[in-house]
Amino acid sequence: MNWRHYAVLFVIGLIVPFAVSRFQTLPGYMDADYYFAGGVQLASGKGFTEPYIWNYLSNPQGLPHPSHTYWMPLASIVSAIGMWLTGQTDYTAGRAAFILLSACVPLLTAALAFDITRKPFLAVVSGLLSIFSLYYAPFMPVPDNYALYMLFGGTFLFLAPRKQQWIPIALGALAGLLTLARSDGLLWLGLAGLTVIWRSVNVEDTSPLSHWERVRVRVRVIPASLLALLGYLIVMGPWHLRNINLFRSFMTPGGRRLLWLENYNQTFIYPPENLTRDGFLAAGWNEALKDRIAAFSSNLGNTFAAQGEIFLLPFIILGLWQLRHDLRTKIALTGWLILFFVMTVIFPFAGSRGSFFHAGAAFQPYWWVAAPLGLDIVMQWVRSRGQFTDKNAPYVFQGILVLLSILMTLYLVNFRVITDGWARDDFIYPSVEKMFLDNGISPNDILIVRNPPGYFIGSGRSSVSLPFGDEATILAVAERYNASYLVIEKGGTFEAIQDLYDNPRDNPSVIYLGEVDGARLYRIELAR
Repeated sequence: MNWRHYAVLFVIGLIVPFAVSRFQTLPGYMDADYYFAGGVQLASGKGFTEPYIWNYLSNPQGLPHPSHTYWMPLASIVSAIGMWLTGQTDYTAGRAAFILLSACVPLLTAALAFDITRKPFLAVVSGLLSIFSLYYAPFMPVPDNYALYMLFGGTFLFLAPRKQQWIPIALGALAGLLTLARSDGLLWLGLAGLTVIWRSVNVEDTSPLSHWERVRVRVRVIPASLLALLGYLIVMGPWHLRNINLFRSFMTPGGRRLLWLENYNQTFIYPPENLTRDGFLAAGWNEALKDRIAAFSSNLGNTFAAQGEIFLLPFIILGLWQLRHDLRTKIALTGWLILFFVMTVIFPFAGSRGSFFHAGAAFQPYWWVAAPLGLDIVMQWVRSRGQFTDKNAPYVFQGILVLLSILMTLYLVNFRVITDGWARDDFIYPSVEKMFLDNGISPNDILIVRNPPGYFIGSGRSSVSLPFGDEATILAVAERYNASYLVIEKGGTFEAIQDLYDNPRDNPSVIYLGEVDGARLYRIELAR
């Protein structure tokens, strides 16, 4: 590999997400809305606070309230950096850093591939596969954790086998960055500990260790583990201290209740105290098992289509088999299996609704390294039997692999971003806000709406989330958070309040005001 290879990969890696971003005038879904809105708050000097509530799991006391009590803050910080550098708080500035970070992913992937294979051509193919990444491609330019996770996870695997004394602290710091990006990044602190152990003992040697050999391993492992923990705390320590100060807990309180979800919509339950272990147990183990079987099926499909990229999966498996004795393979497969278990058994609803797809991005660079190597193994086997003996055949077939990735990526980007309409649901919010203002409603009035961060982006207005429950639940939320108006979108409601949408004039406590693009607007009448 030389600088020209990396330059070409960087340029292509910059062009592709930039081109995709031309069709994305809004973040497009609640996660990215939230991270971008958090960046706006930071860039505007309002710190880690937010004038909206997207779920009630942390039992927020009012508006504004502390931010990032469920999702972690790093993507918002990165978004704010783009705004600080440009002096603007618009979406173009908020996503600029993510487009640049996306262009760095193929550089890291190619470097990792070359470090493993010592073959420049295979390294370039791996880099190109990371650019034309099928299901991940539409999400790379938006304010989210995909590029961050790929860079941190890939760097972790790149550094893991190196012998320098500072490697454990670097691995701990990377685990801290992954955790600062997503709470499931805590898995990587465990992988850092396993890496320290595997580096200290020959894991391929199955013979029992003598007493003094065990002593020597402990002498090496304990200081290295402490260094890894130190690296993690250097990054995450300030955030843990913030949480202790606010919530008397190392981690934010929003995620703990997720253990007792009976369905995904309970993510928006109010009051949060209704989400309990007793309720989970009362629902029965049969229902819990059904939910986890459904999550297993969903995550398996994700493995095949998104992470394995359909036609790459057989070659990824072959490549991993070829690399089965490499420390990085042990780390990647162990981490991925743990992640699959956690997102299937412990957090099945979050896992099947996107968390497994999100968190799996950290392992993608290694899968992109393995795929061309797997195809190379197939080509060697075929050529050893007298087929495709032309010297250019391996290049042709690797080129076909890249071409398929390009075509599939173009198809999926067109379907997901252009044809299907990126952020089409959130485009209605400025129109809804205009109707409110035209009817003399104060900009300071608080709304109840499906996507509060998205509404804030489109209007600047404070809002709280449509709660999971019935009309009485909506009224309780309105009273608690002083909300005066309600927006119910077509297809964005819950079963218990579907009748309120279908028959908007039948409720004396929720007065129908009109409709905008399928969203129905109401004034909430509370008994004061």
